[in-house]
Amino acid sequence: MTVGWGADILGDGFMQLSLPLGEDSEGAVVATLVRAVPERGPASWFAARPLGDVDVLYVHGWSDYFFQTRLARFWTSRGARFFALDLRKYGRSLRPGQTPGYVTDLTTYDEDIAAALGAMGRDGEGRHPHRRLVLLGHSTGGLTLSLWADRHPRAAAAVILNSPWLEFQLPGRRRSALAPVVGIGARMRPYETVPQVDLGFYTRAQREVADPTDPVSIDLDWRPEQTMAVHTGWLNAILAGHARVEAGLRIDAPVCVLLSARSAVPTRWSEELTRADSVLVVDDIARAAVQLGSSVTVERIEGALHDVFLSRHDAREEAYARLARWVGGVLARA
Repeated sequence: MTVGWGADILGDGFMQLSLPLGEDSEGAVVATLVRAVPERGPASWFAARPLGDVDVLYVHGWSDYFFQTRLARFWTSRGARFFALDLRKYGRSLRPGQTPGYVTDLTTYDEDIAAALGAMGRDGEGRHPHRRLVLLGHSTGGLTLSLWADRHPRAAAAVILNSPWLEFQLPGRRRSALAPVVGIGARMRPYETVPQVDLGFYTRAQREVADPTDPVSIDLDWRPEQTMAVHTGWLNAILAGHARVEAGLRIDAPVCVLLSARSAVPTRWSEELTRADSVLVVDDIARAAVQLGSSVTVERIEGALHDVFLSRHDAREEAYARLARWVGGVLARA
């Protein structure tokens, strides 16, 4: 049974709705939809509403959840309705005893997305007779939404991807060699932890460049300094998604991909990590992006972090400026 909208941890201006998704071997499963309450007051009465018929659905990345209030206000200030989805076993949706972020097939999230779209007043395919849908995904969320948009033609009016994880961060063709090994492990020991090294430098970089004029508050239980454990079953699902992107998707909506201008390897701390993507190899992502559909714009932002909207001030403002320019050209109506 779905309980009504209630207060959200982000405070005034945001509400949340729990979306029951049945049960699995770890118990009851839910997703959580967050909505930005439209701003009230005389200033909002006279504001232009070029996106007044737009619904935005945001999906976070791995080891993450939704907390970017300014991103929400970017959309609501233009008249759009903004929603963010904490997927099952992430953030607001994580329940005691559950393996954080764990799924074995990215199509599982079709249930989460369908529940969110229903709560937004759309049908299970994402369609609405009078309102356009914009999909906005970060990192793994960008991969998930890209695959969803490919499977659901004519659902989205636009797809916007913030450093989407479209390719595994290995040189050359090593993914093709890794995938069969991971596949065997996923069948035999799906919950086995995959070795990884995360020294917390990406989180440190975000702290180093934090903008006091644009503050964010992060729950480290939901977005830990070092990434959540990676399990074989989940990694197999990711590699399968990457293989689908490499084979070519057919997203029929315009796609905008926002990326840092460069990557940096986080083996030791350096100032360079505050001006680059230390999570993905951005050149590989840029090349993979052209496989998404027939209309793809790639925006490379100097000095940006993996989450371009959490970068240092100048890069962050440039990211919002690029987004505003693209949205204005593709979505805005007089």
